[in-house]
Amino acid sequence: MPGENLSRDEARERAALLSVDGYEVSLDLRSAVGDQAGDGPRTFRSVTTIRFRCNEPGATSFADLIAPRVTALSLNGRDLDPGEVFDGSRIVLEDLAAENELIVDAECAYSRTGEGMHRFVDPEDGEVYLYTQYEPADSRRVFANFEQPDLKAPFRFEVRAPEGWTVWSNGAGTESDGVWRFAETKPISTYITCVVAGPYHYVTDSYERVLDDGTRLEIPLGALCRKGLAPHFDSDDVFLVTKQGLDFFHEHFDYPYPFGKYDQAFVPEYNLGAMENPGLVTFREEYIFRGKVTRSSYEARANVILHEMAHMWFGDLVTMVWWDDLWLKESFADFMGTFANVGATRFTDAWITFANRRKAWAYRADQLPSTHPITADIRDLQDAKLNFDGITYAKGASVLKQLVAYVGQDAFLEGARRYFKRHAYGNTRLGDLLSVLEETSGRDMGAWARSWLQTAGVNSLTPQVLLSAEGRVDELAVVQEAAESHPELRPHRVAVGLYRRTPEGALERYARAEADVDGPRTVVAELAGAEAPELVLVNDDDLTYCKTRFDAGSLETLKAGLGDLTDPLARALCWSALWNMTRDALLPAREFIDIVLRFSGRESDIGVLQMLHAWAESALVHYVAPEWRERGAGLLAEGAERELLAAEPGSEQQLAWARFFARTAVGRPAFDLLQGLLDGTSAIEGLDVDQELRWAFLQPLTVWGVADEKALAAELARDDTASGKRHQVRCLAARPSEAVKAQAWAQVVESDALSNALAEATIAGFDQPSQRALLEPYTEKYFAVIERVWRDRSIQIAMNIVSGLFPSLQDSPATLDAADAWLAAHEDAAPALRRLVLEGRDDLARALRGQECDAGAANAVNTA
Repeated sequence: MPGENLSRDEARERAALLSVDGYEVSLDLRSAVGDQAGDGPRTFRSVTTIRFRCNEPGATSFADLIAPRVTALSLNGRDLDPGEVFDGSRIVLEDLAAENELIVDAECAYSRTGEGMHRFVDPEDGEVYLYTQYEPADSRRVFANFEQPDLKAPFRFEVRAPEGWTVWSNGAGTESDGVWRFAETKPISTYITCVVAGPYHYVTDSYERVLDDGTRLEIPLGALCRKGLAPHFDSDDVFLVTKQGLDFFHEHFDYPYPFGKYDQAFVPEYNLGAMENPGLVTFREEYIFRGKVTRSSYEARANVILHEMAHMWFGDLVTMVWWDDLWLKESFADFMGTFANVGATRFTDAWITFANRRKAWAYRADQLPSTHPITADIRDLQDAKLNFDGITYAKGASVLKQLVAYVGQDAFLEGARRYFKRHAYGNTRLGDLLSVLEETSGRDMGAWARSWLQTAGVNSLTPQVLLSAEGRVDELAVVQEAAESHPELRPHRVAVGLYRRTPEGALERYARAEADVDGPRTVVAELAGAEAPELVLVNDDDLTYCKTRFDAGSLETLKAGLGDLTDPLARALCWSALWNMTRDALLPAREFIDIVLRFSGRESDIGVLQMLHAWAESALVHYVAPEWRERGAGLLAEGAERELLAAEPGSEQQLAWARFFARTAVGRPAFDLLQGLLDGTSAIEGLDVDQELRWAFLQPLTVWGVADEKALAAELARDDTASGKRHQVRCLAARPSEAVKAQAWAQVVESDALSNALAEATIAGFDQPSQRALLEPYTEKYFAVIERVWRDRSIQIAMNIVSGLFPSLQDSPATLDAADAWLAAHEDAAPALRRLVLEGRDDLARALRGQECDAGAANAVNTA
């Protein structure tokens, strides 16, 4: 990646020098089909005309382009020698005039890594599908440009495509003689331009709304996917959520959707969840469900649809100047996705999912050594790539939820409306948003921003309860603590709930008070005199962003009867708090697993249940004492099978337990049941073993050596699709064999022949908790190779390898020492690479602390 990075300072200098008036981009994609000549990368022709101004005539600047070759260059009618001015990633532009025209004729490479112009060949029918993905800086792999968010401009795209193809871009398109021409866009940033091309299945609809001024707004809607997925494509539900979202955002933002049409493309081998290209949003095609899934999956898809839609305003209409303020779009979209899901769709309990799932991502990220303020210090594009993380998304959204409570929902939304109108098609910084919120709320936003946006780390809140002789609350206080590394104590608006059992045995809230927690200890005076609680829940209703702790009595109540809590949000918050305590080595992992086994079967929220399954697995793999793993694995497997057989036939709980049973299966009886479900000799009433569930059942059989390569080949013949191929590749790499592991390692690390999706599947199969001994030799290999991988591979693939192959399963002090030795010897390595290694090292250290806690609990029991 040398030369491909762009620093913030360089971008700032270029933005001060140049203004862009417009782009005309012509792409010839006919080379996407047919045989390829030669051994080099498959390429397409890209011709770009950029008209721009320079406020210092005679100055020198540069344009961005990553391409195998440039065939012709001209600046203001003067031909330039590509060999002299193009170095593979930049085009030097000397002696600029006040007004300039740059024409670049290049051969750009199709991608197999999901960056730039990705080319996918469907194994099912041989059809070729193309799409682009650019964030943060990969449009330069498709056309020449000034690749930074604050040099916005209108774009005109023209695309030549193979016969029979359809092409989409940000604007509406028309086709004549195989050439697709698209309407000029509004001024937008380079990274949100988009082209999708191929024989996609396309469905249309429309949205209409009468605006407050009486004008009628009509938005053409479209949804597309590969032909092979068309039988599974529930476009009606996609359009339903889309229309509900457009209604919601028009009602609350008072700014009409500004980008004409609204297409949504579900594309193969996508690296992200989705991308907010205006007028042409792209999604990973896994959001088209090939088999039965739970309501949680539909809720997650709706959340992503609404997240990307929110970006049309937060990010596309108004864009951050540089990636430091990435939160100005991602935090807002993450918050608005859930806000709209609750307010506009059938998923009215989405805040429960947010509290339980989304915040878990934030809490983990905020305790890593790489944590950063929500407004981050982004020095360059590599930093930017890594900052699409739990801080920028989920913590930022959590803080915005707190902000809404702080300034009031009406003031918050009015601030958003003024922000859009004031900065439409422009670029903003933190101060631009804070100023409108100060106007609408009358509050000083400076102190709030300093505490919540400009500091890192998560606080913990613990109740202290003093009881009177009569058994009433004499004093209830909230104690706030912070990590030594990030000692900031913040102002929190919290609700404190008091719970006790009803005569029927349910745990229900009988008292609640809101309070402003500020400083190390805050007394909640309103609760004085209340009857003694069995459970005190700080941050009841999930108003703030914090780690919730419990006093000793409340913890014992949860251990004895968490499932008795009747309120689903309260249960979700308690589960999340117990998981954080497990990760922090305050609760032995075997105790967490025991609580999950005793109470998760009573969990009504399917998203929370599936999260509990994931946490229980993680507790077993990383946090229990090694000598208890076998016993714990047996308990999880027994519990999963018990709940599977007890679940209501055909219910989503049954499906969730079936998948959990497959992931935890150990021993011949469990393997025989899985095999019987696959071959039809066994059945569970109501459980439809569809193709996706078949692969889920095959995975553990492969991991334990029960199913072999022949069985996988037979399953692929049954499901000879792109999805089936990914499943097969993952299972192949999961087989318990030294030769298999060596082959998988070579395919991912020593070769770039695999596409991004197949490399990802291979990494997932390679790393199996039951195969720690087989994986032990790769710790030394990992640290020997990662610097070369970072240097030679695209940043997305390099990130996947460095994160995915970190030897986390070799959880010993020796591995920790190896990580420390690498970090000490590579202080000058790329900061983004060091960050990934530091994160892996921190997770490993946390696992070892958890194992020590778990072993200590076992020793205490044995001693007693």
